[in-house]
Amino acid sequence: MAKTNYSFEKRQRELAKKKQQDAKQAKKKASRDDNAKPGDTRPSPPEGYV
Repeated sequence: MAKTNYSFEKRQRELAKKKQQDAKQAKKKASRDDNAKPGDTRPSPPEGYV
């Protein structure tokens, strides 16, 4: 019987989690950009700033 490759499974979970987080950030960024007023001159926070 073959051994289970736990490191592969862990990597797949990490990739899925990262993909989900990226999608969530992209959605938030899109909604922020849509809500920005044309006269709003404040700079947006840098990428990765929490």
